[in-house]
Amino acid sequence: MANLQLNHIYKVYPNGVKAVNDFCMDIEDKEFIVFVGPSGCGKSTTLRMIAGLEDITAGELRIGDMVVNDVEPKDRDIAMVFQNYALYPHMSVYENMAFGLRLRHLPKEEIDQKVREAARILGITEYLDRKPKAMSGGQRQRVALGRAIVRNPKVMLLDEPLSNLDAKLRTAMRSEISKLHHKLQTTFIYVTHDQVEAMTMGTRIVVMKDGYIQQIDTPRNLYRFPGNKFVAGFIGTPQMNFFEGTLTQHGKKVTVALDNTEISLDAPIEYFHKADRSYLDGSKSVTVGIRAEHISTDPDKYPYRAKCRVSHVEELGTDCQVYADFNLESDDVVGESPTRVIIKAPAGSTYGVDSVITVSLDLSQLHFFDSETEQTIAPRIPQEVVTDATVSGSTLTALNAQISLPQSIRPEDGEYRLYIPTSAVSLDGDISAQFLEEEDVNGQRLVHLLAGDTVLFSIVGKDVQLDKTVKLGIDLKQVRLERNGEVVVQPLNCVNTLKGTISKHKVAAVVEENGKVKNTTELAFTFDVGGASFDCPRELAMRLVNGGGQHIFGKELEFRFTPYDVHVAEQGIATTVEFRSNYGKEQFVTCPVGEQKVNVLVDGEVGDNVCLSLDVGSLEIHEVARGIRLA
Repeated sequence: MANLQLNHIYKVYPNGVKAVNDFCMDIEDKEFIVFVGPSGCGKSTTLRMIAGLEDITAGELRIGDMVVNDVEPKDRDIAMVFQNYALYPHMSVYENMAFGLRLRHLPKEEIDQKVREAARILGITEYLDRKPKAMSGGQRQRVALGRAIVRNPKVMLLDEPLSNLDAKLRTAMRSEISKLHHKLQTTFIYVTHDQVEAMTMGTRIVVMKDGYIQQIDTPRNLYRFPGNKFVAGFIGTPQMNFFEGTLTQHGKKVTVALDNTEISLDAPIEYFHKADRSYLDGSKSVTVGIRAEHISTDPDKYPYRAKCRVSHVEELGTDCQVYADFNLESDDVVGESPTRVIIKAPAGSTYGVDSVITVSLDLSQLHFFDSETEQTIAPRIPQEVVTDATVSGSTLTALNAQISLPQSIRPEDGEYRLYIPTSAVSLDGDISAQFLEEEDVNGQRLVHLLAGDTVLFSIVGKDVQLDKTVKLGIDLKQVRLERNGEVVVQPLNCVNTLKGTISKHKVAAVVEENGKVKNTTELAFTFDVGGASFDCPRELAMRLVNGGGQHIFGKELEFRFTPYDVHVAEQGIATTVEFRSNYGKEQFVTCPVGEQKVNVLVDGEVGDNVCLSLDVGSLEIHEVARGIRLA
């Protein structure tokens, strides 16, 4: 058995089409992973790259501890089940299942034992002498599965294996495959376009669109915490209701107003403690989402009410779906109206066409997305929180504490808005706070902390013990201060970017062959950046060649690195110190390199003229022309 690592995987075809973009994921041993998304989103292409049936343009695929980018499919210890089953029509079930084992020259007795054991697990022992044409679709599907599991592979890949079956048989086979995964205790990766299959089978789901990962999470978390509007609409039946609107904070309440309707509801500020506060002043349009099951035709179920006009009702047996419109004056057909709403009602509910009914809404289940980017404005791990602050001399008053400002942060005295990234909050300072709660967010331990009247968030280690009262520290180089809507203090830029190339050349070398020393030449590689050259390890160079081809030499590359991955040295990129930043424990210099500025962590004083050396092993390298990451 094995785990898989997909590190920045790309698939770019010769015509420039990107089928898969920067796919990153760690798959644990014995997981059941489902790739789901609409047709053309790249899910099957990703599966085929794992199998070795498609070349990987760039990135690194590991199975266990081995990089398998260039390993033949037959040597990856992977079995694949295809959509069309791919059974040999002239062979019996037994022969179909045994065929791959015979090619591996296994003993006859071992083949027989493996085939019959797989047939027993799948319940097809009585069909071993039949030909595929004498079997139903579900039985053929089991044979295809049996042919895969007899190999006892490290990883099972299944590419939409149930799409050719009718609805009833698909439901039955979903259960069979889930039970099979439990019996075999191996890693399954399953591709489907059906979100019901994904939700009912996967331990984790990868939602894809246009070649990009939209979100990776458990079925429950995808339903409860969608990261963007696409995921929110794709997961769940019926699709989530969406409306355009605004959010306006008034003290401890936030007014949720829906455009083109009379709906304006006040929700507690606690519902928005993770929301980006810049959306709460009513100036930005947001997309408001709520699921059909969180709207009730019982006006007294929830304290928040609204009226809607009924278009029609669909009876589903277990419940009804009521199609209505929050805009009582709308003339749009229900499918086109931006204020259309679908409500789940009890079975047997009857409402007349055009009747106006009162519904109640569970506002604690509302979702909010940016109307342009469609990203959630309240992610599970908030990017930052905002609070009021006052500056007086070298002291910042915020979070019910007095904070000493470093030399690099000295704005004018007055009142400000202080933006604190979650990554800037640690448990090693002297700001008093109360521990409120914690949650597991995809393996990360997110703690909620109350400092003054502001809820902050921090990622802490799993072994950290938390008392009711804790002491916080704020990394001030990451914060932002605003006044009257203008940024007065910017955070330090911690992502440096430089353009350059990779080149190859021959160097003299001495090798030993058959006990004799021989002079020869070998290829060496260098990065040419900012007028300086840096040695590139051969392994890294080969990775760039694999991703960019032999034409990568001389092509424009983009190198990204942090201030901690570059240092002042005797040789390197010659430049000058343009600006010095003192944050107390850490000091940085800003140096121009061409048209770019590079921030560098320094240890002590440095002169005005310096040379910068890059930590080559820490570089993030992109090919500019195709916009893909190579390393």
